[in-house]
Parts: sequence; C-alpha cells; structure tokens
Amino acid sequence: MGLSACGLTSTNDVSGSGGKAATATSAKDLGGMDALVAAAKKEGKLNAIALPRDWANYGELIDTFEKKYGIKVEVENPDGSSQDEITAVASRKGQGRSPDVIDVGSAFAVSAAQQNLLAPYRVSAFDQIPKTQKDAQARWYNDFGGYVSIGCDAARVKKCPKTFADLLDPQYKGQVALTGNPAKSASAFGAVYASALANKGSFDDVKPGLDFFGRLKKSGNFNPVESSAATIQKGETPISITWDFLNAGYADQLRAKGVDWKVSVPADGLYAQYYSQAVVKWAPHPAAARLWQEFLYSSEGQNLWLKGYARPALMPSMQKAGTLDAAFAAKLPKVPGNDTVPFPTEAQIGRAKQAVAQGWSQAVTG
Repeated sequence: MGLSACGLTSTNDVSGSGGKAATATSAKDLGGMDALVAAAKKEGKLNAIALPRDWANYGELIDTFEKKYGIKVEVENPDGSSQDEITAVASRKGQGRSPDVIDVGSAFAVSAAQQNLLAPYRVSAFDQIPKTQKDAQARWYNDFGGYVSIGCDAARVKKCPKTFADLLDPQYKGQVALTGNPAKSASAFGAVYASALANKGSFDDVKPGLDFFGRLKKSGNFNPVESSAATIQKGETPISITWDFLNAGYADQLRAKGVDWKVSVPADGLYAQYYSQAVVKWAPHPAAARLWQEFLYSSEGQNLWLKGYARPALMPSMQKAGTLDAAFAAKLPKVPGNDTVPFPTEAQIGRAKQAVAQGWSQAVTG
C-alpha cells in the first residue's frame, strides 16, 4: 500500500490553555509542541474507545505514550466497532466521559465528519499524508491499513483456504467467520467488499459480496460467531476473514499457545483499506487528544503500527526519508502481484456502506 500546518502562535502561558486547545487547529495555535505537551500533561488523561491491545500493536502504542508523557490512556469498550465509537461520540456531547479521539474505518470517518462530530487538527506531518488519504479540512486522516486476508488454524483445518472461491468448499462447514457485523464493523465490511471484487463486483457494486455471504450461509459454511484471538484459541472460529495485520498478529500471539495460524491474502479479492484517526469536536481532554495525534504520526508511532503488521499512512514518505523500520516492513504479509491496489472513493465507500447496512441481514438470514 504505497500510499503545512498553519495557525496563530500564542504568547500566553500554558495556564488556562484548555479553551485554546479545544479550538487549536495545529500545535502552533498553542505556541508549539512544548506548549502542547505541557497542556496535555496538565490534563493528564486521554479517553479512547475500541482500541484492543492486540490490534495493530495498540498495546505498545498506548504504553509508550503513557510512559513518554505521563498521561493515562483509558480505553472504553476495547472490542467495540467503528459504529460503537461514533454512537458514543454523538450521544455524549458535553460529557466528561465522551471519547477524546476515535480510530474508525474510513467510511465511518467520512460519516462522522458529515455529522459534524470532528474537530479539524493538522498534525505536524499533515503534508506528508497522501492527499487521497486525508480530509481537506483535516477533520480526519488515514493512520494505518491492511489487506483483507483469510486466517486459518492449520491444526484444525485439513487444507487451509487461500481464496474466496475456496471458502465455498463443503469441507469448511461452520468454519468461516468474520470479526463482526459488516454494517457496524469496518473489518467485516472490508471482507464483504473484497468478496464482491472476487465475484465480478466492483467498487460501485458490492451486491455480489452480499450474495457471496448468502451462499456461504446457505451452504452451512458461514459461522456467525464474531472471531477474535480468544475464539480462535478455543477453536470456535477456525477460519477468519479480516485484515492481514490482525491475522498476522494473531499468528504471533497464539503461536505460544499451540495454534498454527496461517495467513493468506486472497488473489481473487484483493482489497485494501485504511482506518482513519480523528479528534472529537467536544473532546474533554483537547490537548491530550491533539498530542495523541502528534505521537501517532511521528516516526516512532508509525513504526509501532508497522511492528504490528499494519501499513502506516506515512510509509511512503518514511521510506524516502530513511525513517521506516526495514526489519518490521520485511515481515509484512505477502501480497499477490504487486503491493499497490486502487482504492474506492469516499462516495463509493459511502454507497457500499449503505448497501451493506440495508442488505446484510437479509443476505445471512434470508
């Protein structure tokens, strides 16, 4: 996936900067990074949501941020979906328990911006983020991404599937799971989009993906259990379709527990997408929220995502600058063909998201 901050310089001291932080569109608005760090430390807390520690190395990212700045990161509902995040933000305006930041699938970020839930903020590395990977108003920008992949427990499955076509084989009865409901979960939505591409669909036509899962359900191969590291270890979801960085992370995590988890990026449904990062408009800890973004888009933060098998948004510019960790990059799951694929537009994602929301229930129950 080969994919200038501006603002007024404040001369005020950090005291009373909470109000300024809430409207700051760059670190310069607070007087620079040192002032932002001081204001964030004064707040001392960051409200995050739906960040599992085993998701793209978020555990180490959180621990590093806390140690670096002395700011406590509290993660609510770590296994929640992108829609859960948006619901929490929309329903807690003005409340101290509102999330400060969100990390959601790109379609959900666009929706959150349209609902006026997000605050514009240009991180220092904003200009290095590819134009197609960010909102022009800086309300959201892509952070990391991956390819839809098929994970398989080689000890429980005689022959691991490598393509979407393989998944229809009767030998996989009751074994093929997703990470959630694709109307709410960005990873599950990606699986439907990828299966559409594997079945003569397109970015403008996701219906073949819904039809594919309808066939999986009718054949008995679809498993309604939401897949996770825990369900994989228990043998409840021996085959899971999700992002390659998640499946690769599961392989590392479960190896010591005796699980031989294999990861394949299907050539017949090659689909990649990013997640997006954003600051909540009414973040109760506005300085910490903005400092979190600065940390995530630093070379340190981007390489920590890379360590978790996710492809960071700044990967191309970091390769050119020589700041990308080559050892981590070499461990990324192999992709059929070359490592570049087209991405759907915001409009295409929006239409596909609506179609999946309307058609998923009928596809798997009808």
